[in-house]
Formats: sequence, structure tokens, C-alpha cells
Amino acid sequence: MLPRPVSATRIPLNTFAMALGLTGVAATWSAASTVAHVPGPIAQAFWGLSALVTIWLLTAHTVRGARSGASLRAQLRDPVQGPLAVIVPLVGMLIGVDALPWLPVVGSTVVIVSMIVAALYAGWLMSTWMTGRIELGAIHGGYILPPVAGGFITASAADALGLQGLGWAAFGVGCLFWVIMTTLLLVRIASRPPLPEPLVPTLAVLMAPPAVGGLALFALTDRVSSPLSLAFAGLAAILVIAQLAALPHYRRLPFTLGFWSFTFPVAAVATYAITWLDVVDAPLAGSLAVILAAAVTIFVLVIGVRSLRAVTSA
Repeated sequence: MLPRPVSATRIPLNTFAMALGLTGVAATWSAASTVAHVPGPIAQAFWGLSALVTIWLLTAHTVRGARSGASLRAQLRDPVQGPLAVIVPLVGMLIGVDALPWLPVVGSTVVIVSMIVAALYAGWLMSTWMTGRIELGAIHGGYILPPVAGGFITASAADALGLQGLGWAAFGVGCLFWVIMTTLLLVRIASRPPLPEPLVPTLAVLMAPPAVGGLALFALTDRVSSPLSLAFAGLAAILVIAQLAALPHYRRLPFTLGFWSFTFPVAAVATYAITWLDVVDAPLAGSLAVILAAAVTIFVLVIGVRSLRAVTSA
């Protein structure tokens, strides 16, 4: 019997950023529909697309992994790719919350399972860091995702399930590790050689925590404008300004699939801005919300088109 052909490598885990980016677009349109006369099917179309892309990516990773000589455990332990695996349960929580009004049993199940997976994976990943299996030079923006984005998204999802106590607990986890991981990332940037070009887009993740955390805070407090929520807004503003200042550097980068790292942070900031428009009952809130949602959609579409060109020309 001839040996089964073995593929050289697994599909990189950063490809799951495609699903997270599309989920971010869906969330932005859902937020816009609360302050503008936006047809509901628009947001639901993006939620459906994000679910299909997630299933497709999971299938592709499974099939390619079965043909690969590399183990999944080795990929999850990889200092570059490992933290990005948490994207799968993050997307699961977001899609599950959206499904709650339509399919409450299915939505609740998806949310709870995704919460458990995200918590266990973040805990396991941090245990590998505590046992010295990570070096400062390996840290990139994606390291913020497991404990920080995981904590804040879990907080919002828990509130959607009526588990407000769990929501506040997860919110606390997100806040603590936001400080820790951002500090480590800034120290790594300041004290080590520059990030490799394919990892530079992950720095955009820095502006996601105040937006995702601010949305979680609004969910837990029934959208009350408070000193803490204003603090989150201020942090979001300064980090967005920092990203805008870095645009000339980003524009010099050769395009890779890593550019999908920009999509979710941009969508999260837009969603947070739309939510603030609603909270303060701003003039022209509906028009501004539609403009922001459309801009995010165009941005992600451009990256999607360039990704297709890059894959087909490879």
C-alpha cells in the first residue's frame, strides 16, 4: 500500500481573522440598526456570511490538518500562531448571541460552549507562558486576544444570557490582562527588534480592548454613561489616534493575509462609536451610524478582494 500523501504544513491560524473580521462587520450593522432605519436583513446577511466562513475555515483546517505531518498541539504551542486559535470561540460567542432571539436553544448552547472553550484555552495558554515556554521577543498584538478580548466578549455574552455576575467576573479578567498584555507588548516593541512585517498588522489589535471592553460595560450597565465608560471612550480615542499616526508605516507593508488583523479592531471601534451615538442621542446619529457601517464594510471588502488576488496569484 502506498503511503498517504502528507502536506508540508497546516493552514496558519491567522486565517481565522477572516471570520472575526466579518463578524465585526455584522456587529457594526446590528449596532447601526438600533439607531437608524436599516433593514434587519442587512445585518443578518453578514451574520450568516460570518457563520458560513467560520464553518468553511474550520473544515479547511481540519481536512488540511489530517493530511499534514504537523500536530495540532504543536501549532497551538507555536509562539506566533498559538494565541490566534482563540478567535474560533470568540466568533462562536458573537454569532451565538446574535442567534439567541431566533434560535434560543442553539444560540445559548453555542455561547456557553464557546465561553468554556475560550476560558480553558486562555488558561492553558497562560500556563505555558508561566512555565517559561514563551520569550518576550515572540509577543505580538495577537497575544491580547485570549485573556483580554476573551474576557470582554465573554462579559457581553454572559449578560445576553442573563448571567450578569459572570459578566462582571469576565469583565474584571479582561481589565486586568488588558493592562498586563499591553505592557508586555509595549516593552517588547521598545526593547527588541521590530516585529516581522507579516506580524505588524497585529498591532491594530491595541485599539480593540477599549472598544470591546466599552461595549461590555454598556451591556452590563444597560448603556449608562458613567465616569468609567467615559474613561474607556478616552482610551479608545487615543489608541485610534495612535493607529492613524501609524498609517504611513502600514501602507509601506506588502499585502498579506495578515491584513485581516486590521478588520475586527476597526469594526469594533465603529460599533463602539455607533453605540455612543445612541447613548448620548447625538444629532444625525442614524446617518452617522450608516456611514460608519458602510465604511467598515468597504474596508473589509477591499481586504477581501486583495486577499483573493493574493491567493489566486500565488
